[in-house]
Amino acid sequence: MVQSNEVEAAIRLALPDAQVTVEDLKGSGDHLQVKVISNAFAGLSRIHQHQLVYGALKEQLANEVIHALALSTATPN
Repeated sequence: MVQSNEVEAAIRLALPDAQVTVEDLKGSGDHLQVKVISNAFAGLSRIHQHQLVYGALKEQLANEVIHALALSTATPN
C-alpha cells in the first residue's frame, strides 16, 4: 500500500513544477488514478509524458505497491 502523498512526492521529485492529484480508486492504496499537469510535458507525445511519470514511480511499480495506475497528463493552460 502506498500513500497518496508518497506518490505525489515521487512525481514532484522528477517534475518539480507538477500539479499532482492522486485518487485511491478502491481504498486499498494500490489502484490509483493520477492526474499530472507540468510544463515539462510541452511538446511531448502522450506516450512520452506518461513515460516521465512512470519513471518517477518506477520503484512503486516494480515492487507492485501500485497494481493499477490510471494516468492523465497535460500541460498548464
